[in-house]
Amino acid sequence: MLRLYTDFVCPFCFIAEESTVPRLLSDFDLTLDWYGFELHPSTPRGGAPLSRLFPNVPLAAMHERTKRFGAEFGVLDFQPPDWLSNTRKALAIAEYARDMAKLEPFKKAALAANWRQGRNLESDADLGFVAEAAGLDPVAALAAAADPDLLARVDERQAEARRNGVSGIPTFAFGDVQVVGCQPYEALAAAAERAGVKRRV
Repeated sequence: MLRLYTDFVCPFCFIAEESTVPRLLSDFDLTLDWYGFELHPSTPRGGAPLSRLFPNVPLAAMHERTKRFGAEFGVLDFQPPDWLSNTRKALAIAEYARDMAKLEPFKKAALAANWRQGRNLESDADLGFVAEAAGLDPVAALAAAADPDLLARVDERQAEARRNGVSGIPTFAFGDVQVVGCQPYEALAAAAERAGVKRRV
C-alpha cells in the first residue's frame, strides 16, 4: 500500500500526482490510500493572496521556477495561481467523493481546476463544476462541504498524519518507509523496494 499525503494547493503535490504517483501505481503492486492534508490550515476562509505567505518574493519568478521544476517531471501547461484557497471545503468533498467511489476523479478534477483552469477551490460555482466533472451530484457535493461529520473526518486525517510524523507534503509512506517531497521516480521506486513492495510483472 502507498499512503499518500497531499493537498490540492500544493504545487509539488500536483506535480507528483501528475507524474510519479501514477507511474508507481503502474509499476508496483500497490494500492493507493490517499490522505488529504491541509498544507496551510491557517489560510483564512475565502483564501488569501499568495504574497501574504511569501512577502517580498516576486511571485512571477517563483511561478517560473515551479513550472521549470514541473517540466523536469514531464508536467507542463499549468499556471500557479497568485491566490491561495483554504482547502477545507474541497477536502470535505473529497471525503464525500471517497464514499461515492469517486475520489480519484474528484482529485484529478480539483487539481486541474486549481493549476490549469484558474478556478477557486472555495467558490460554490467552481466546486460544483469540479464535482460534476468527477461524476458527482454538485448539489450533494456542496452540501458535503459543510457536513460536520465529513469536516471532522478531514480533521482526524490531519491529526493522524501528524501522529505519523507527517509535517510536509507530498509524503509517500510505503509501510514504515517514508519519503517526503516531490522526489524523482527512482528515489521513490527504491523506497518502495526497501519496504518490500513487489514490481508488477
